[in-house]
Amino acid sequence: MDFQADSARQVYPDGRLVRRAGVAVTVLTASTAVFVLLLLLVESRWRPLMRLDTGTATSLNRHAADAPDAVAVLEVLTSWVWDPVTLRIVLGGLALWLLWRGAWRVCAWVVATAGVSGPLGQGVKQLVGRARPELAEPVSHAPGLAFPSGHAMTAASSFGILLLVLLPLLKRVWRVVLWVLAVVSVVGVGFTRVALGVHWVSDVLGGWLLGIAVVAGMAVLFDRGRFADGRLGRPAREHERGGQGAVTAHHVIPAP
Repeated sequence: MDFQADSARQVYPDGRLVRRAGVAVTVLTASTAVFVLLLLLVESRWRPLMRLDTGTATSLNRHAADAPDAVAVLEVLTSWVWDPVTLRIVLGGLALWLLWRGAWRVCAWVVATAGVSGPLGQGVKQLVGRARPELAEPVSHAPGLAFPSGHAMTAASSFGILLLVLLPLLKRVWRVVLWVLAVVSVVGVGFTRVALGVHWVSDVLGGWLLGIAVVAGMAVLFDRGRFADGRLGRPAREHERGGQGAVTAHHVIPAP
């Protein structure tokens, strides 16, 4: 069930529920709008964007061709550490852990959000039909089409899921660690794809934007009431105790 604004303010006087729901809608709207704009620029072959794509790809390819050891490291990062399969395995482990702790609603959200990301990205690829870069000295190869980058999209959506689920459960120092890991990984994925010459810069930007939009959209669509205390938990419910209403919020991780 969804909360009305008035009842949400009664349950949470500081308005956290309203603000968090508003943030999700804002992120969804902004990321979708920018993605659509980027898609239009790609389809129209807007010259400044094309210059950015070709210039960056050519420059990085020139450096990569002279550094085979660096290319080997990038291949390990993109094909193993940050590969979409690896990230989906991590999310699968998260889902199983949530299920074990009894947070089945959040588990369902994780599975649904991760499940939407891949097919949506592939569908957009087929609609756009953009070819991958063809460089003078290719150092790597990848099958399929280019826009948006599947690696970048999976990284953005996967770490978005991890941040939303885990941040409220961690102490401050571990929150910082998780944020750093997420930013380094998402940016790192994008860099490896462009440096290896298998994607344009705009492909990576499109993947990031679409991944963010998926997480925000599923957060709004799934059930905003389950974000009641900012922990992707079950909706807060009011229980009568001794004639007085006592509000309790069910968190992602129930007390053992």
